[in-house]
Amino acid sequence: MHDDSKPSRTVPLLDLRAQFASIEAEIWPVIQDVVTSQKFILGEEVTAFEKQVADYCRCKYAIGCASGSDALLLALMAYDIGPGDRVLTTPYTFFATTAAITRLGAIPVFVDIEPDHFNMDPDQAVTIIETARIKAVIPVHLFGACVDLDPILTAARERGIPVIEDAAQSIGSEYKGRRAGSIGEIGCFSFFPSKNLGAFGDAGLCTTNDASIADRLRSLRVHGSRVKYYHEVVGINSRLDVLQAAVLRVKLRHLDKWSAARQRNADIYRELLSSSVMLPRAASYQTRHIYNQFVIQCQHRTGLRDYLQQNGVGTEIYYPLPLHLQPCFAYLGYKTGDFPVSEKLAKTSLALPIYPELEPADIEYVAHHIDVFFGAPS
Repeated sequence: MHDDSKPSRTVPLLDLRAQFASIEAEIWPVIQDVVTSQKFILGEEVTAFEKQVADYCRCKYAIGCASGSDALLLALMAYDIGPGDRVLTTPYTFFATTAAITRLGAIPVFVDIEPDHFNMDPDQAVTIIETARIKAVIPVHLFGACVDLDPILTAARERGIPVIEDAAQSIGSEYKGRRAGSIGEIGCFSFFPSKNLGAFGDAGLCTTNDASIADRLRSLRVHGSRVKYYHEVVGINSRLDVLQAAVLRVKLRHLDKWSAARQRNADIYRELLSSSVMLPRAASYQTRHIYNQFVIQCQHRTGLRDYLQQNGVGTEIYYPLPLHLQPCFAYLGYKTGDFPVSEKLAKTSLALPIYPELEPADIEYVAHHIDVFFGAPS
């Protein structure tokens, strides 16, 4: 039975205005300082942010760049990944992961994901690492939860293969007590506004514990130069600007509080939602899930999403078409059925509002309408 009354409440998928309202008094002074200084590219503010993020991620080095997409590209460039090299990743993630591989002329090699945790299947990954002449591995810590990395790291390091963590959605998440971005050779982060730590535009960052890789990343982000106008390699222009660094330094102070609020909201959903949907599960090795998204699995997804929209609830589908079935990757030769878990989740997954400023009453409203849609007792 469906409730056909007009929405009594509006619950957007994300409300950045609510976040801004809570920190506005801290934000305007740092923006004023940047504008007054007229220093906009790299510099002390960026260096300070890099140090703070490195400490937060429990890494030795952090190197800011223009976006999460560029962080992935720079990481691959740091290991000289190029034409014909085979890079292992998953087809169930945002486009940028595979785009970075193909932009360098390298070949994406896909492996399916685990059905309960949305992340790279370690057993399948190890098999491919052992047999397929892989030059790099990009596991994606999706939706705020870490991949089961130890088996992948062991297999890769035995063969001298770098593991590049795509931690774009997972700053502060932990695997067996280790922070995302500190476990592989390089960690790649996005500060796109919708992320748990979001900038006022595009911004990204790489982390590493290797001094030589850190030095190479710093050079690559400024056209392959260590000394102005002298270029040792061909790099790109991908610098984190001062304004974004200043904003992110303010927000970083609040990040743990916001992540705890997301965890609280996830717990409330688990208490309220009936068995009509499958809830995201945190594996025992995921010792800190930071819920960039709260993704359920359900039948009749289109109908549910339409019904929630009619009742003022925002949702999103991450991701409606796996990468191996995208038209631009048809040349790779993959077909429907090659990665059944990714394909199933593309048809059944739905992200619900999880942002920190949600009130318990908002979550109760969302859960109630999900139960009404599926005919569960209210």
